[in-house]
Amino acid sequence: MAGFLGGNRRTISLAAWGWFFLGMLPTLLVLEGGTGVCADLSADSRACMECHATVTPGIVADWERSAHARVSPADAAGKGALERRVSFEKVPEKLGGSSVGCAECHTLNPDDHKDGVEHQGYRIHPVVSPADCAVCHPVERNQYNENLMAHAYADLTANSLYRDLKDSINGVQVMEKGKLTARPSERTTDEDSCLACHGTVVEVAGTVSRSTEMGDMEFPVLTGWPNQGVGRINPDGSKGSCSSCHTRHQFSIEMARKPATCSQCHKGPDVPAYKVYSVSKHGNVYASAEKEWNFHNVPWTVGKDFTAPTCAACHMSLVVSPDGQVISQRSHGVSDRLPWRIFGLIYSHAHPKSPDTSIIRNAEGLPLPTSFDGKPAAGFLIDAAEQDKRKARMEKLCLSCHSRGWVDGHWARFVDTLRVTDAMTLTATRMVMTAWEKGLAKGLAQKGSVFDEVIEKKWVEQWLFYANSTRFSAAMSGADYGVFADGRWSMSKNVRDMQDWLDSRTGGAGK
Repeated sequence: MAGFLGGNRRTISLAAWGWFFLGMLPTLLVLEGGTGVCADLSADSRACMECHATVTPGIVADWERSAHARVSPADAAGKGALERRVSFEKVPEKLGGSSVGCAECHTLNPDDHKDGVEHQGYRIHPVVSPADCAVCHPVERNQYNENLMAHAYADLTANSLYRDLKDSINGVQVMEKGKLTARPSERTTDEDSCLACHGTVVEVAGTVSRSTEMGDMEFPVLTGWPNQGVGRINPDGSKGSCSSCHTRHQFSIEMARKPATCSQCHKGPDVPAYKVYSVSKHGNVYASAEKEWNFHNVPWTVGKDFTAPTCAACHMSLVVSPDGQVISQRSHGVSDRLPWRIFGLIYSHAHPKSPDTSIIRNAEGLPLPTSFDGKPAAGFLIDAAEQDKRKARMEKLCLSCHSRGWVDGHWARFVDTLRVTDAMTLTATRMVMTAWEKGLAKGLAQKGSVFDEVIEKKWVEQWLFYANSTRFSAAMSGADYGVFADGRWSMSKNVRDMQDWLDSRTGGAGK
């Protein structure tokens, strides 16, 4: 056994797969070609494996397939500049020569982790956070911190209007004295819906003793758990969850590069990116050819490793040309290549300067990036020069496969679609404002919700579902999503329905 686990890394044949004996460390990592490399495992992580190989074998099996299992941080640091997957300047002393196992992640930064408990002679914490991952990946963590996703929890819950929208959706509606009323949403309901993607606050509510095969053990009781939301607030105070995209315990770059991973939060109808991608030509190519692609290589070579972009290729990945020229730098700041925020709130607009959007105030003093008439809250949004820089970054990727004429034509259509969808949203907004002015519905001026009445819900559908679907379709060449699948047909029908609603209560148009 020492020959396999001690000393230098050794290549092990597929026939060696299995356990040396029950409860001990597996010897092999299953890789292409039937052989694998087992990096040295620390004594602490080996102690974890001795129990968890039988207690949680699925977790151990996932870890065995990971790069963490077969490469130490010291090995990773020796890669060339473009091939490196770590970004520390100096190899962490306690991690340098060992593979990244259980103890290397679950015992890091113990003083910061309120979820830490004594466990078989170790102080471990169940919630591995971006601050822990930053020991080896500091650049990626810092980029992510400047990303809207990292602030997704507060961007929803610290915004009074968004909280109102959430409550109007999640609150239990009841009949009281012949009238329908809505109660505020419950924490568990929010965690099972909006906060599944935005992230919860994970807090320690105490500990509980459980009887196990190894005797009685203490475990932390966590509220807001389980959760893998992109803006999760962790017990150490950090924001985000790397496992949103790099699901534990493989932490696979392949998984993060495949569109299905993004679909868990971007399927629609409010953010239908995955559905639109699936019917686009890029999605067509992916569906027919992805089995031939290489999702593991770093850097990722366009035309060789893949032949059409995925979500990651456009927004995050380090992409190079076949001759090794960098086309796009790796970035965990997902908006770095986006000049426009097409997720209308209420209209499309330039991206916010700060990922903390709860600080935004429009001309009316409301926490929205645009006014009700479409005017942007310019002081809180990036300027035209920054938009041009981000557009150029995205165009560079587009031009690696398409001609300048094709790319220019695509952008022109996209920008025109923003104009048209914003105009249709303005029409719907004027209608709902008419309802407020005439006392047919209660808006903010009447100290009511702007989301709970019929015409208000139709107004929300106009920009949150239909305008957004049309914009995403224009951005990603999604064909029918720009017409009948929650697209222009739905926008035009919706404003007619809103007009009929107004007419039925005023005795006709114009009254």
